[in-house]
Amino acid sequence: MNSISGHPSAAKPEKPWLAAYPDVVPAELPPMEHESLAELLEKSCARYADRIAFSSMGKSLTYRELENLTRKIAAWLQSTGLEKGDRVAVMMPNVLQTPIAVYGILRAGLVVVNVNPLYTPRELEHQLADSGAKAIFVLENFARTVEQVLAKTDVRHVVVTSLGEMLGAKGLIVNLIVRKVKKLVPSWSIPKHKTFRQILAEGSGKALKPSGLKSSDIAFLQYTGGTTGVAKGAILTHSNLLCNKMQLQLWLKSAFDSKKQPDVLNFLCALPLYHIFALTVNSLMGMSLGAHNVLIANPRDIPALVREFSKSNVHIFPGLNTLFNALMNNAEFAKLDFSSLVMSLGGGMAVQRPVAERWLKMTGSHITEGYGLSETSPVATANRFDSPEFTGSIGLPIPSTELDIRDEDGNSLSLGEVGEICIRGPQVMAGYWQKPEDTARAMTPDGYFRTGDMGFMDGRGYTKIVDRKKDMIIVSGFNVYPNEIEEVAAMHPGILEAAAIGIADQHSGEAVKLFVVRKDLALTEADVKSHCAANLTNYKRPRFIEFRTELPKSPVGKILRKDLRS
Repeated sequence: MNSISGHPSAAKPEKPWLAAYPDVVPAELPPMEHESLAELLEKSCARYADRIAFSSMGKSLTYRELENLTRKIAAWLQSTGLEKGDRVAVMMPNVLQTPIAVYGILRAGLVVVNVNPLYTPRELEHQLADSGAKAIFVLENFARTVEQVLAKTDVRHVVVTSLGEMLGAKGLIVNLIVRKVKKLVPSWSIPKHKTFRQILAEGSGKALKPSGLKSSDIAFLQYTGGTTGVAKGAILTHSNLLCNKMQLQLWLKSAFDSKKQPDVLNFLCALPLYHIFALTVNSLMGMSLGAHNVLIANPRDIPALVREFSKSNVHIFPGLNTLFNALMNNAEFAKLDFSSLVMSLGGGMAVQRPVAERWLKMTGSHITEGYGLSETSPVATANRFDSPEFTGSIGLPIPSTELDIRDEDGNSLSLGEVGEICIRGPQVMAGYWQKPEDTARAMTPDGYFRTGDMGFMDGRGYTKIVDRKKDMIIVSGFNVYPNEIEEVAAMHPGILEAAAIGIADQHSGEAVKLFVVRKDLALTEADVKSHCAANLTNYKRPRFIEFRTELPKSPVGKILRKDLRS
């Protein structure tokens, strides 16, 4: 493995990152406060009963109401004959029914299987069959997909909800618009399905039996790897998620070391709750803090998101590089008052320096970048919340987390040397669901998870990702990392977005091809090549430029390089 230019390799001291920790953050976690996520919910709902827990489309839900509704869902689920450990799928965007269903499933002692609502029938069938899910909650907009695969799964109970079902009288208008005007609900027929309101009514007359949950029990099967191959279910226990929630809360202390923490924190939840980032950061940490989460059902509707931002007095905003970029390219966003914004959290993909610098200039808030995966619940590293600088790194391992850079033979590398990022900590998954061989490949004998991401650690303990193994481009024997090319491209004022891939070349093995979405329609291929020539050494420069009107992205906004290769 080569060392990065300007980062000479050096002997690695034991946990070098601890010297860079904020004074208020401990190196290790204290004992867990709760035995399960169900207990976390129950105690938070009692403590913060009159506070608003979630709001959506103008309708709010207090913690007291959340406790009552989740108890009814849990009691109904138990009454169907489902037993502790059975899997229940949730296929909904960010609507009020989503947290109610998720926490109801957990309180019943069952396992949540988060499903992307935009899945095709093929993708849904795989996930339901692989998980062995016996029930599913689905928004009616996506019920047709469920109908197409139901016979090929173990699903026995289907709960269908509508966008307006929990919105009171306003919901009738919402449903009319969604169904009749916008025609967003394809026709479907699922015999014996129940509505959300029906099961709440049935559950209200039933007692919730103790689930006997332990911290080692499975809470979620979080499917991952869909962009690289067949999706696998990461087994996340109650302990995994409780620990990651605690780690984040400890890390958060530094944000309020020199400024007063608001009495009630307002989170803007634009990332989908079926995604591990929003699940842990927004829902779990938010609940533990008695925070208010404003749910955004469709974050791709940027004008609507900007309007919500303007009236929600947002303190904490988790997002992706592409989302920050899209917001800043909306003229109305720049006019907002950002005085309440305490922190902007970047995850899911690399935050590009030009985006971070522009965000700071526009909002006065730094984007604090972190790093994690579904397999790590998800957060493993983060930059300091009290840091005034954008480091361009993924930060430091959070409390009770160890990070090691290893070569292909599993040997630890020195500081500054590029290798595979490996993670050990209480938030690391228990393995992949029913895939012992994949689990064995992913875990080292000494308990580290092999992330598949390539990076190096500097002398202060900060780690920089250079790219995924699979995305690395080899040009005449030199390693070229797409992230670097894309970050340079993003510096050009005429470029909105860019993505780099390697294509076959008879002279150099591979050559760099750059896909560009213009911000300035007058931008030419020569302009892009000239800009790259000024910022990249010869072998890194894109040989081919292709202009696109948009780049392929996953539902949470990651640019899909694999689709550009096909």
